[in-house]
Amino acid sequence: MIEKEKNKIFGLLGKNISYSFSRGYFTEKFKELNLNNYKYVNFDIQKIEDFPSIIEEYKNLKGINVTIPYKEEIIPFLSKLDKTAKKIGAVNTIKFTKRGNLKGYNSDIVGFENSILHLIEKHHKKALILGTGGASKAIAYALKRNKIKFKFVSRDPSSKKEISYESLSKQIIEDYTIIINSTPLGTSPDIEKYPNIPYQFISERHLLFDVIYNPEITVFLSKGKKQGAKIKNGLEMLELQAEESWRIWNI
Repeated sequence: MIEKEKNKIFGLLGKNISYSFSRGYFTEKFKELNLNNYKYVNFDIQKIEDFPSIIEEYKNLKGINVTIPYKEEIIPFLSKLDKTAKKIGAVNTIKFTKRGNLKGYNSDIVGFENSILHLIEKHHKKALILGTGGASKAIAYALKRNKIKFKFVSRDPSSKKEISYESLSKQIIEDYTIIINSTPLGTSPDIEKYPNIPYQFISERHLLFDVIYNPEITVFLSKGKKQGAKIKNGLEMLELQAEESWRIWNI
C-alpha cells in the first residue's frame, strides 16, 4: 500500500494500462536518482469522470502522464493549458502547480519530432497519419511545424483533412512516402492486428513509423520492411516524451 501523504506521487492515467511503459521507466529512474520517496502509479480508470476521485485520494500528486483514450477528454478537468498543448488539442502531461492548479502539456510532440526527424529525406514531403486520436494530433502538429503535408486516415472521415482506408489507392501510397501508425492496432497482446492499408504499393522510398513499441516490430512495420521501407517503432518517442515530462514536472 502506498503511503499517499509521505511520498511524492506521479502516475499514468489511462484505460487498461497494465502493459504500461511509463511505470517501469519512472520507477527505474527514481531508483537511479535515489528518490526513495517518489512513487509512480497506474491510474487505470474506465471513464474520465473517475479522474477527480484520484486527485481526492492522492493528496501528494505532483505529475501525471495521460495515455489512450484520455488525451483529449482530460482537457475540461484542467485549470489551464500550455500554449503548445492548446494548439494541438491534446494533453499527455499534467503538472500540479504550487498553487494547486492542474496545467496540461504535450510532450508527445518532443518525443515524436526528435525520434523521426533524422530519418526524413528530401523526398519525404507528405505523410499519412493512421488514426485520429490524441497522439495523432501531436504528430500532425510536428509535421506541420516541419513543413511536411499530411492527411489523416480514418475509419469514419469527418473533415477535408481525413480520408478513408478504402480510398488508399496506389497513387496515394506512392505520393505519401511517410506512413505513421498512431492507432493501438498491433499492441501486445493483440500482436496479429494491423492497419488495413495496401502494403503492396510501399517501396524503399517509404518511411514507416509506429507509435507502438511492444512488440518491437509490429505487423505494420514488418509488412513495410518486406517492401524495402525504412521502419521505426515508438520506443525512442516514449523515452523522449517521458524525459520531457520529467523536465516539465521539475521546472
